[in-house]
Amino acid sequence: MDNNKKQIGFFEKYLTLWVAICIAAGIGIGTFAGDSIQVLSNMEIYKVNIPVAILIWLMIYPMMLQIDFSSIKNVRKQPKGLLLTIVVNWLIKPFTMAFFAWIFFTKLYSAFITPEQAGEYIAGAILLGAAPCTAMVFVWSYLTNGDPNYTLVQVSVNDLIILVAFIPIVGLLLGITNITIPYDTLVASIVVFVVVPLLAGYITHKILIKHKGTEWFKNQLLPKFKPVSIIALLLTLVLLFAFQGNIIVENPLIILLIAIPLVIQTYFIFFVTWFGGRKLKLPHAICSPAAMIGASNFFELAVAVAIALFGLQSPAAMVTVVGVLVEVPVMLSLVKLANKWRY
Repeated sequence: MDNNKKQIGFFEKYLTLWVAICIAAGIGIGTFAGDSIQVLSNMEIYKVNIPVAILIWLMIYPMMLQIDFSSIKNVRKQPKGLLLTIVVNWLIKPFTMAFFAWIFFTKLYSAFITPEQAGEYIAGAILLGAAPCTAMVFVWSYLTNGDPNYTLVQVSVNDLIILVAFIPIVGLLLGITNITIPYDTLVASIVVFVVVPLLAGYITHKILIKHKGTEWFKNQLLPKFKPVSIIALLLTLVLLFAFQGNIIVENPLIILLIAIPLVIQTYFIFFVTWFGGRKLKLPHAICSPAAMIGASNFFELAVAVAIALFGLQSPAAMVTVVGVLVEVPVMLSLVKLANKWRY
């Protein structure tokens, strides 16, 4: 198929617009509702907000349905591509994100925010940087003629690594920012937002394919779940910004300030991975999705953990939400770049 004919779905293509509308709606609701919005904000169990937890689980579960860990055996055909993905995502990306966040929030923005706020903004950026993309990367891979089977291998391995590496890396980097990290809450968040939906998705995947077949699963079931994930994401944003409404109205500049280091980090990681893949002589169909995985984030997990650790109205949660806002337009620009540089 000619790549020029490939188009992202209408709803996904304009996801940034829907996000912006939800942000505006959330701010409006928060401003209008005033203190009464705190009723929803206070619905917590072990520091996890119940309405938001339900919505985030609905976001992640449909994505986990797509993962088939039996495909990992195919990695031996192109081990260098997987090695590049692992090195960039786990040995480079979290630390460069922390570095860019530190430079901007503690140095360049010191006139606008307090040191305490800077620490939480950095924490939100770290949570984004330590969570490589697991879902939207399938879209970016498709749009750049990536190998779909190898992309699945890369995503599957990343999901397995998240289970064991996310907590130590986040704990290390948050410790550097002098923020006390409640490991019980972080572990609980990983279990609720990764382990449980991952197991549920895996079991559902195996059972339904066995009884209904692969074609039915891919062509009938998965398309029905796609709107569930996106709608849950948008409703989560409405709640987040309803709780953040007063802060944003009083200081709208903060959205722009947060977006700048996130965008710089995204382009930086893309270039590192892309040129690293060229140096390793990877085919375009493997190099491109590797670069896309590194550049994009598992923002659902980052949002969930930020809320659990720091609260719905925290600067850390705001950073992860701004990450959602900027990701789609930035990634679409990288799709165009990858297609322009196809080799």
